[in-house]
Amino acid sequence: MPQRRLILMRHAKSSWKEGSSDHERPLNERGRAAAPLVAAELQKRGWTPEMVVASNARRTVETWERMRENFSPTPQIVLDSSLYLSGYSELVSAAAQLPGFCQSALFLGHNPGWEMAASQLSGESLEMATGMAVLFTVEAATWQSAFLNGDWKFVSIIRPRELI
Repeated sequence: MPQRRLILMRHAKSSWKEGSSDHERPLNERGRAAAPLVAAELQKRGWTPEMVVASNARRTVETWERMRENFSPTPQIVLDSSLYLSGYSELVSAAAQLPGFCQSALFLGHNPGWEMAASQLSGESLEMATGMAVLFTVEAATWQSAFLNGDWKFVSIIRPRELI
């Protein structure tokens, strides 16, 4: 049975300056600095995703743009509007669309949904501050079966503040 790797990541720190809708909020300076550090740590640990599925909000897209150059090979990205302010059920639906060859995927989204999804997958209460990535594995033939019957294993958390 193949092992699937799931990286659940909250977007990097964003700006709250007036004038932008929530969907269009950009990253702030701290977020722009943290995103590539998280990517470098994932690469260092051997957790290079083959696919990235991200909310289409500006801050998630910018997070990915800052991360992309740290991965080799560069993962394919899919922007999914259903992941904007979503949760576990949208994660499951998006994962079911991944191609069978994909063994490792990064899902880039928002709180409170990602925090709830991480907690549900791990079986414990997990806080997901901005820029955090939570790593999970499961043995499953497909991504769909991973969420239907999977026994997800919590592996680790990457916190940007610990990488600076």
